[in-house]
Amino acid sequence: MVLSQFISEIMPYLDITAKTRANYESAYRVNLAPKLSNKHLDAIDKNDIMSAIATLPPQTKYQTLMVARTIFREAVERELVGANPAATIKPPRITVKPSKFLTWEELSVIDFKKQTKRIQFLALHGLRFGEAAALTQADIYDDLVHITKSKHGATKTKAGVRNVPLIGDFVPFALNQKSMARALRPYGVTVHSLRKTYAYLLKTSGVHVTTAQKLMDSDPVITLKIYTLVKDEEIENSGKTIASYINKNS
Repeated sequence: MVLSQFISEIMPYLDITAKTRANYESAYRVNLAPKLSNKHLDAIDKNDIMSAIATLPPQTKYQTLMVARTIFREAVERELVGANPAATIKPPRITVKPSKFLTWEELSVIDFKKQTKRIQFLALHGLRFGEAAALTQADIYDDLVHITKSKHGATKTKAGVRNVPLIGDFVPFALNQKSMARALRPYGVTVHSLRKTYAYLLKTSGVHVTTAQKLMDSDPVITLKIYTLVKDEEIENSGKTIASYINKNS
């Protein structure tokens, strides 16, 4: 069986959201199909896949490799191939470019007009916009926000079904983020940057990075890189802390 035929058979039945399926199909069509679509599954090896993704940018390469791993995992389960040729390919290093985000101290004093409570809710709970758009008051009880779905259907991952401590007031969200994006734009940040605000708030509150990763349903590598972002005042304060420690123990 050639790869293109296998893709057409399995793609509709993968246990993923419609949005993720569309991303997978696009990554396959653009990055893998040109070189591999007409090759038989058992003739595709590690070098073929590495060659197909070699010139892609890191983020695109990472996503395409994950798609290849999924495809051949399914092929292994169906006993069409003996091993997954993508399994041992080292993924590229994912980088999080230092990008502007508002700290809670900054964000909490800004008047975003009608969007203030919604923006603050995202910053205090770390939800993706799609998850927030699917929330109702019935999802908030026992001092927890119960995240079980997205406006696209199921959560982005199985780990996306999670509970987050309730901190701020809940106001129902619209199904699109245009109004929130307009309110944030003058400050040079995006709706998605509010997840960085939440991560930074967890960090400065002393919440361990592994707990933060679970609260946010985020890739551990991405969460850690956000945790390593520092503000200038943190560097200054670290000097004061060290000096205080030395003076106290000298």
